[in-house]
Amino acid sequence: MEFKNYSAKTVDDAISAAILEMKIASDQLEYEVIDNGSAGFLGFGSRPAVIRARRKETTEGIAEEFLKDIFRSMGMEVTLVTEYDEEQHMLNIDLQGSDMGILIGKRGQTLDSLQYLTSLVVNKQSEEYIRVKLDIENYRERRAETLEHLARSLAAKVKKSRKPMALEPMNPYERRIIHACLQNDRYIITGSEGDEPYRHVVISPRRSGKYTQEKKQEA
Repeated sequence: MEFKNYSAKTVDDAISAAILEMKIASDQLEYEVIDNGSAGFLGFGSRPAVIRARRKETTEGIAEEFLKDIFRSMGMEVTLVTEYDEEQHMLNIDLQGSDMGILIGKRGQTLDSLQYLTSLVVNKQSEEYIRVKLDIENYRERRAETLEHLARSLAAKVKKSRKPMALEPMNPYERRIIHACLQNDRYIITGSEGDEPYRHVVISPRRSGKYTQEKKQEA
């Protein structure tokens, strides 16, 4: 966010004006005094106090400003609930509003794209790598549960038929969910085939060790 000048009778009044306009807490304001102003003499020669101010460049602020610009251009009203874990370098952002299905997209592709772009913006200005997680109405957890149920169901079919089965193309995060869910099943083994974005998981009877190394790399 660029600096903006604010003027008022006193420096404190100018600070208050900046805080009110930006709708932020006082500790989120970054400013410098350009002119302390003067009351003049008997009302003559007075001049206002002037400051340059902007919202502090925090990890949460950078992400929120980027996403709000996107949603504004889409004509959507979205509330952002942001939580940053400094120890884990993890930024969690929950998006709330109506018609959120638009932001999830097919199999979460739109949400994944927003998460990827937000990660690029946040990490461009960070010395430490920050993991960014965008979620909508607990979609990530619900999707993980769906994938785990699918993995166990297909694994049961593979055991019965003794033939490999391929799943639909998934992103690396979702493929890892499948691998992790079935990694302790002693009767089957999982691996991935194909190139992005069509790379998919294959569940096979354990008699074949074809995917052993790839499973370790992707899980």
